[in-house]
Amino acid sequence: MERVFAATALRRPTGKTQGGNLMEVSVTVNGTVRSADVEPRTLLVHYLRDVLGLTGTNVGCDTSSCGACTVLVDGRSAKSCTLLAVQVDGADVTTIEGLAGADGLHPMQQAFHECHALQCGYCTPGMVMAAVSLVDEYDDLDAAGVREGLEGNLCRCTGYQNIVAAVLAAGE
Repeated sequence: MERVFAATALRRPTGKTQGGNLMEVSVTVNGTVRSADVEPRTLLVHYLRDVLGLTGTNVGCDTSSCGACTVLVDGRSAKSCTLLAVQVDGADVTTIEGLAGADGLHPMQQAFHECHALQCGYCTPGMVMAAVSLVDEYDDLDAAGVREGLEGNLCRCTGYQNIVAAVLAAGE
């Protein structure tokens, strides 16, 4: 059940080179088109945090092992520490900050709250984003399917039982 975007699955960089060192990228982030000049080597996670100031996406391991940096790219979960900002030029990116609506929390956020599916909260944004994508992609999830689908997101505080319960509750 490989669900996380591979960098090769995304479009080739199309940003315009600025003076050889910077590239212009334009990304719709949480419904708003955001453009900036970035170094071609800028990771999406650093673009979101350092350039756009969206610090809900966390840097956990820098090796794509933990999933704390998970966001949605064109509706699918992606580890933003494995993608360059120029690779998502023209894409639609949703971070934890853009998940809730004007009427309140997203159902997955509400389920995490109600099921006590977090402790320290560091992994929670990435776990929630991965869970949203998982529920959107699969209609008939059971506990084993949730555990398999979230295996790329690690939590050091919980036993995962409440996380699984939250995902199943939100999926109903």
